[in-house]
Amino acid sequence: MEQKVALVTGITGQDGSYLAEQLLEKNYLVHGIIRRASTFNTSRIDHLFKDIHDPDARLFLHYGDMGDASSIWRIVDHVAPDEIYHLGAQSHVRVSFDIPEYTADIVALGTVRLLEAVRRAKKKIKFYQASSSELFGSSAPPQSEKTAFHPRSPYACAKAYAYYIVQNYRESYGMFASNGILFNHESPRRGETFVTRKITRGIARILAGKDKLIYLGNLDSKRDWGYAPDYTDAMYRILQHKKADDFVIATGKTHSVREFLEECFSLVKLDWKDYVKIDPRYFRPSEVEVLQGDASKAKKELGWSPKMQFKELAKLMLDADMKKEGLKGVL
Repeated sequence: MEQKVALVTGITGQDGSYLAEQLLEKNYLVHGIIRRASTFNTSRIDHLFKDIHDPDARLFLHYGDMGDASSIWRIVDHVAPDEIYHLGAQSHVRVSFDIPEYTADIVALGTVRLLEAVRRAKKKIKFYQASSSELFGSSAPPQSEKTAFHPRSPYACAKAYAYYIVQNYRESYGMFASNGILFNHESPRRGETFVTRKITRGIARILAGKDKLIYLGNLDSKRDWGYAPDYTDAMYRILQHKKADDFVIATGKTHSVREFLEECFSLVKLDWKDYVKIDPRYFRPSEVEVLQGDASKAKKELGWSPKMQFKELAKLMLDADMKKEGLKGVL
């Protein structure tokens, strides 16, 4: 059987690293696109590398940028993948209010650049687009594939464009192009500026004597939180489906930031109110109050369901951050 080839944008991020692991376990050749930087930013995938001269090496990286069509086209032509997983983005919602033009260029137009490379490729390529629950914004929960979008940030607006342009290329050119509308998914590899990692890392640093407080924004926002490797498994299943389609991926359960705080602090027997301060700079100009997904379509058609639940996820993340600080974990 011929070995499949996958190309992953955003391979150095949380999702990209887990997806790369899973694809390598399935005997794929995995290629990733990374941006050139003056410092190394591959820490999440360093454990996957073999020397490029090793005949068993199956992970390869290429310099490119979603803002540069020529680099995207060059890489797609050179790699000739069977599947593309497009995860690369400016993915921080609050930051998108500060850099809306850049966010739109990378998230929205970056998707077009990649789709055009796929459309012009010499072979048929399956395309996965990482859509986001932020598309739903203030739409009433639970949110499914049939729920109307109401984006509430520049990031969400750019993701809406990317979602619809994927549908357009699918319908216009017969491409196998699918959207995965993923609700919040976390892990010990989550970026440190995202609220769940701010909390777990903050607790670890407080216990290690390095910090005294954690500064947060809106504690009342409710999110549908799952475990990132469960969600990257869903990405794979979406591209193995018999036809291109769009799927909501979620746990169906919602918890507030306050609940995540309470759960994590209870694990170390501290009162979060003694260690958390509210900083207005972390509030969004327009808030998304409740996101709760309905993934019944994915369960029925993909056979997918989440394996890890909320409390287990909080414990796993806190344990990892405590061990990074040289402390005894909670597991």
